Amino acid sequence: MKISKSFHWEMGHRLPFHAGKCVNLHGHSYRLFLEVEGDIDENGLVIDFYDLKRVVNPIIEELDHAFMVSSLDPDLNGLLENFTTKRVDVDFHSSVENITKYLLDRITSNILPSNIKSVTATVYETQDAYARDTRIIKD
Repeated sequence: MKISKSFHWEMGHRLPFHAGKCVNLHGHSYRLFLEVEGDIDENGLVIDFYDLKRVVNPIIEELDHAFMVSSLDPDLNGLLENFTTKRVDVDFHSSVENITKYLLDRITSNILPSNIKSVTATVYETQDAYARDTRIIKD
């Protein structure tokens, strides 16, 4: 059985290597669609949506209205060092692919119920552009 829950946040970033517009400081209205697959437990649940929110919401709160800053971008780090802006420091370029992997790593590092088989994260950075990745928890 699969269940899904969506989450939303606003976040700024830039891709310093990009040859197009994404080299500029900009932001997105991100949406995460989290799909959890597992056996139905004795209560009739794969995972309680409340428990899923308890795991994911703190991560989303860190990202919401923050600027994701890569350690691989010394220009941006230099620019922002004197600002008291909300930021999330990461060691990767903030592409939607890497953000998806980052979220999946953070979410699956939490203790999940033993009936969970896999977790899939789909992250939209625009209405029609997204990345998706799946983490197998157990076969």
